[in-house]
Amino acid sequence: MAVSLRPLTLALTKGRILKETLPLLARAGIEPLEDMAKSRKLIFPTTHENVQLVVMRGVDVPVYVRHGAADLGVVGKDTLLEQGSDGLFEPLDLGIAPCRLMTAAPVGFTLPHRRVRVATKFVNVARDYFAREGVQVELIKLYGAMELAPTMNLADMIVDIVDTGNTLKANGLEPLEEIAAITSRLIVNKASMRSHHGTIDALLAALSEAVRHSEAA
Repeated sequence: MAVSLRPLTLALTKGRILKETLPLLARAGIEPLEDMAKSRKLIFPTTHENVQLVVMRGVDVPVYVRHGAADLGVVGKDTLLEQGSDGLFEPLDLGIAPCRLMTAAPVGFTLPHRRVRVATKFVNVARDYFAREGVQVELIKLYGAMELAPTMNLADMIVDIVDTGNTLKANGLEPLEEIAAITSRLIVNKASMRSHHGTIDALLAALSEAVRHSEAA
Protein backbone atom coordinates (compact mmCIF):
# COMPACT_ATOMS: atom_id res chain seq x y z
CA MET A 1 0.00 0.00 0.00
CA ALA A 2 1.36 3.41 -0.93
CA VAL A 3 2.36 5.65 1.94
CA SER A 4 0.98 9.21 1.70
CA LEU A 5 3.54 11.85 2.51
CA ARG A 6 2.40 14.42 5.04
CA PRO A 7 2.97 18.08 4.20
CA LEU A 8 5.84 19.89 5.83
CA THR A 9 4.76 22.11 8.72
CA LEU A 10 6.23 25.60 8.84
CA ALA A 11 5.75 27.36 12.19
CA LEU A 12 5.43 31.14 11.95
CA THR A 13 5.83 33.77 14.65
CA LYS A 14 2.71 35.88 15.05
CA GLY A 15 2.79 39.68 14.94
CA ARG A 16 5.33 41.80 13.07
CA ILE A 17 7.42 38.81 12.00
CA LEU A 18 4.36 37.12 10.46
CA LYS A 19 3.48 40.25 8.47
CA GLU A 20 7.00 40.44 7.07
CA THR A 21 7.30 36.69 6.46
CA LEU A 22 4.17 36.30 4.33
CA PRO A 23 5.47 38.37 1.36
CA LEU A 24 8.68 36.30 1.28
CA LEU A 25 6.67 33.08 1.31
CA ALA A 26 4.45 34.40 -1.48
CA ARG A 27 7.52 35.08 -3.64
CA ALA A 28 8.58 31.49 -2.93
CA GLY A 29 5.19 30.21 -4.15
CA ILE A 30 3.67 29.59 -0.72
CA GLU A 31 0.47 31.44 0.18
CA PRO A 32 -2.23 30.51 2.71
CA LEU A 33 -5.50 29.46 1.13
CA GLU A 34 -7.44 31.89 3.33
CA ASP A 35 -6.87 35.28 4.92
CA MET A 36 -4.89 34.54 8.09
CA ALA A 37 -5.74 37.93 9.57
CA LYS A 38 -9.47 37.20 9.42
CA SER A 39 -9.36 33.59 10.60
CA ARG A 40 -9.31 32.14 14.09
CA LYS A 41 -7.56 29.03 12.79
CA LEU A 42 -3.97 28.31 13.70
CA ILE A 43 -3.14 25.79 10.94
CA PHE A 44 -3.45 26.80 7.28
CA PRO A 45 -3.09 24.80 4.07
CA THR A 46 -1.23 26.66 1.32
CA THR A 47 -0.89 26.92 -2.43
CA HIS A 48 2.12 24.60 -2.07
CA GLU A 49 0.77 21.07 -1.75
CA ASN A 50 3.71 20.02 0.44
CA VAL A 51 3.62 22.88 2.96
CA GLN A 52 1.17 23.91 5.67
CA LEU A 53 1.55 26.89 8.01
CA VAL A 54 0.95 27.11 11.74
CA VAL A 55 0.96 30.38 13.71
CA MET A 56 2.14 30.69 17.32
CA ARG A 57 4.10 32.81 19.79
CA GLY A 58 7.74 33.25 18.90
CA VAL A 59 9.02 31.61 22.08
CA ASP A 60 7.17 28.42 21.12
CA VAL A 61 8.48 28.15 17.55
CA PRO A 62 11.88 26.60 18.41
CA VAL A 63 10.19 24.21 20.83
CA TYR A 64 7.84 22.87 18.14
CA VAL A 65 10.68 22.60 15.61
CA ARG A 66 13.17 21.06 18.06
CA HIS A 67 10.71 18.29 18.99
CA GLY A 68 9.66 17.66 15.38
CA ALA A 69 6.06 18.82 15.76
CA ALA A 70 6.97 21.38 13.08
CA ASP A 71 9.58 20.73 10.42
CA LEU A 72 10.61 24.34 9.95
CA GLY A 73 10.04 27.67 11.65
CA VAL A 74 10.55 31.42 11.38
CA VAL A 75 11.68 33.11 14.59
CA GLY A 76 13.74 36.05 15.81
CA LYS A 77 17.42 35.49 16.50
CA ASP A 78 16.84 36.85 20.03
CA THR A 79 14.71 33.83 20.83
CA LEU A 80 17.35 31.46 19.45
CA LEU A 81 20.08 33.15 21.48
CA GLU A 82 18.00 32.77 24.63
CA GLN A 83 16.86 29.18 24.08
CA GLY A 84 19.87 27.71 22.29
CA SER A 85 19.89 25.79 19.01
CA ASP A 86 20.13 22.14 20.02
CA GLY A 87 18.35 19.94 17.47
CA LEU A 88 18.05 22.80 14.98
CA PHE A 89 19.67 23.98 11.78
CA GLU A 90 19.63 27.71 11.09
CA PRO A 91 20.27 27.79 7.33
CA LEU A 92 18.84 31.17 6.32
CA ASP A 93 18.77 34.72 7.64
CA LEU A 94 15.54 36.17 6.25
CA GLY A 95 16.67 39.71 7.02
CA ILE A 96 13.24 40.76 8.26
CA ALA A 97 12.03 42.44 11.47
CA PRO A 98 15.46 43.94 12.22
CA CYS A 99 16.12 45.30 15.71
CA ARG A 100 18.82 45.26 18.39
CA LEU A 101 19.14 43.41 21.68
CA MET A 102 20.59 46.01 24.04
CA THR A 103 21.21 47.08 27.58
CA ALA A 104 19.40 50.24 28.64
CA ALA A 105 19.19 52.34 31.78
CA PRO A 106 17.96 55.73 33.05
CA VAL A 107 19.66 58.69 31.39
CA GLY A 108 22.95 59.44 33.14
CA PHE A 109 23.19 55.99 34.74
CA THR A 110 26.48 54.85 36.27
CA LEU A 111 27.21 51.39 37.62
CA PRO A 112 26.55 51.18 41.38
CA HIS A 113 29.14 49.79 43.83
CA ARG A 114 27.10 46.64 44.38
CA ARG A 115 25.52 43.85 42.38
CA VAL A 116 23.58 45.41 39.49
CA ARG A 117 19.89 44.54 39.26
CA VAL A 118 18.92 43.78 35.66
CA ALA A 119 15.35 43.16 34.49
CA THR A 120 14.88 41.11 31.32
CA LYS A 121 13.12 38.19 29.72
CA PHE A 122 16.46 37.22 28.12
CA VAL A 123 18.02 35.88 31.31
CA ASN A 124 20.44 33.47 29.61
CA VAL A 125 21.67 36.07 27.15
CA ALA A 126 22.01 38.67 29.92
CA ARG A 127 23.87 36.26 32.22
CA ASP A 128 26.40 35.44 29.50
CA TYR A 129 26.82 39.07 28.45
CA PHE A 130 27.47 40.48 31.92
CA ALA A 131 29.79 37.56 32.75
CA ARG A 132 31.89 38.47 29.71
CA GLU A 133 31.87 42.09 30.85
CA GLY A 134 32.93 41.13 34.37
CA VAL A 135 29.85 42.76 35.94
CA GLN A 136 28.09 41.00 38.82
CA VAL A 137 24.33 41.11 38.36
CA GLU A 138 21.09 40.02 39.94
CA LEU A 139 18.75 39.01 37.14
CA ILE A 140 15.02 39.68 37.50
CA LYS A 141 12.87 37.90 34.91
CA LEU A 142 9.97 39.90 33.51
CA TYR A 143 7.74 39.18 30.54
CA GLY A 144 6.88 42.69 29.39
CA ALA A 145 6.96 46.44 30.08
CA MET A 146 10.68 46.30 30.92
CA GLU A 147 10.86 50.09 30.92
CA LEU A 148 8.84 50.15 34.15
CA ALA A 149 11.48 48.29 36.14
CA PRO A 150 14.01 51.14 36.59
CA THR A 151 11.24 53.74 36.96
CA MET A 152 9.69 51.79 39.84
CA ASN A 153 13.05 50.91 41.40
CA LEU A 154 12.74 47.22 40.67
CA ALA A 155 15.95 47.19 38.64
CA ASP A 156 18.91 49.39 37.75
CA MET A 157 19.09 48.37 34.10
CA ILE A 158 17.20 46.33 31.54
CA VAL A 159 18.13 44.06 28.64
CA ASP A 160 15.52 44.22 25.91
CA ILE A 161 14.78 44.50 22.21
CA VAL A 162 15.19 48.03 20.88
CA ASP A 163 13.69 49.14 17.59
CA THR A 164 13.37 52.93 17.33
CA GLY A 165 14.24 53.67 20.96
CA ASN A 166 11.17 55.88 21.30
CA THR A 167 9.65 53.81 24.11
CA LEU A 168 12.88 53.99 26.08
CA LYS A 169 13.07 57.76 25.62
CA ALA A 170 9.44 58.23 26.65
CA ASN A 171 10.20 56.44 29.92
CA GLY A 172 13.40 58.27 30.76
CA LEU A 173 15.76 55.54 29.57
CA GLU A 174 18.49 55.41 26.96
CA PRO A 175 20.10 52.50 25.09
CA LEU A 176 23.64 51.68 26.19
CA GLU A 177 25.41 48.66 24.68
CA GLU A 178 24.34 46.46 21.80
CA ILE A 179 24.47 42.77 22.67
CA ALA A 180 23.36 41.45 19.28
CA ALA A 181 21.84 42.63 16.01
CA ILE A 182 18.58 40.74 15.54
CA THR A 183 16.75 39.57 12.42
CA SER A 184 14.38 36.67 11.82
CA ARG A 185 15.80 33.28 10.84
CA LEU A 186 14.51 30.15 9.17
CA ILE A 187 15.16 27.11 11.36
CA VAL A 188 14.84 23.44 10.45
CA ASN A 189 14.48 20.30 12.53
CA LYS A 190 17.59 18.17 12.01
CA ALA A 191 15.66 14.92 11.54
CA SER A 192 13.30 16.58 9.05
CA MET A 193 16.27 17.88 7.09
CA ARG A 194 17.41 14.30 6.61
CA SER A 195 14.02 12.72 5.91
CA HIS A 196 12.62 15.50 3.69
CA HIS A 197 15.85 16.90 2.31
CA GLY A 198 14.59 17.20 -1.28
CA THR A 199 11.50 19.24 -0.42
CA ILE A 200 13.32 21.31 2.21
CA ASP A 201 16.27 22.03 -0.10
CA ALA A 202 13.85 23.25 -2.79
CA LEU A 203 12.05 25.42 -0.22
CA LEU A 204 15.34 26.88 1.02
CA ALA A 205 16.39 27.71 -2.53
CA ALA A 206 13.08 29.45 -3.23
CA LEU A 207 13.20 31.43 0.02
CA SER A 208 16.83 32.39 -0.55
CA GLU A 209 15.87 33.79 -3.93
CA ALA A 210 12.92 35.64 -2.35
CA VAL A 211 15.26 37.20 0.22
CA ARG A 212 17.69 38.30 -2.50
CA HIS A 213 14.80 39.81 -4.48
CA SER A 214 13.57 41.64 -1.38
CA GLU A 215 17.03 43.02 -0.58
CA ALA A 216 17.47 44.24 -4.15
CA ALA A 217 14.06 45.95 -4.26
